Amino acid sequence: MARTVWDSSVGKKTVMAVSGLIMLMYLVVHMIGNLKIFFGPGEFNHYAHWLRTLGEPFMHYEWTLWVIRVVLVVAVVAHAISAYQLSRRDIKARPTKYVHKKPRSSYATRTMRWGGIILGLFIVWHLLDLTTGTVHSGGFQEGRPYQNVVDTFSTWYGNVIYILAVSALGLHIRHGFWSAAQTLGAGNRTRDRALKATADILALVLTVGFLAVPVGVMTGVVS
Repeated sequence: MARTVWDSSVGKKTVMAVSGLIMLMYLVVHMIGNLKIFFGPGEFNHYAHWLRTLGEPFMHYEWTLWVIRVVLVVAVVAHAISAYQLSRRDIKARPTKYVHKKPRSSYATRTMRWGGIILGLFIVWHLLDLTTGTVHSGGFQEGRPYQNVVDTFSTWYGNVIYILAVSALGLHIRHGFWSAAQTLGAGNRTRDRALKATADILALVLTVGFLAVPVGVMTGVVS
């Protein structure tokens, strides 16, 4: 049954919708945590340490954090594979391009695929920068996330990469949230306007919230 559901377009769209909502919930929590940087290094570093002790003593040190990571990796992989396979299926069903472009398709709709690729590449860079420190500038300091964030956004390329990725994220969420609602059967004539407004608000809040950190570093508010 699982294979039958997965092989269908509806099944793949459902996987995309559910995995997308899981990632969206994580992004909301992640954004709120990021904003703690405005309360100083002590508060931000303490928050980062608390994440590793979450669930103790029932859960061992970092176990809860690893559970969250595994769930996110599964969600990202499932989302990406579903998107790729649906895209290939769409191309095969339409081997020649439409003569006329859809006049009412939004910019977010037209750039969903490229936005997904940009976000995928950004996730890899973000992890190598602030989690493993592999590509981090200024010398990665284990256990000092506040200083590591300041180091990253003290470079022009760190800001450019982050701002481009967050902009792509905002567009992705704006279209993706509404699409997920339609796939899961939440949309109808009376609720569509509210769902679109919610998508716009979520996209705006997350975009502004995530961009607040590099802007804070660039302006000296966070230093």
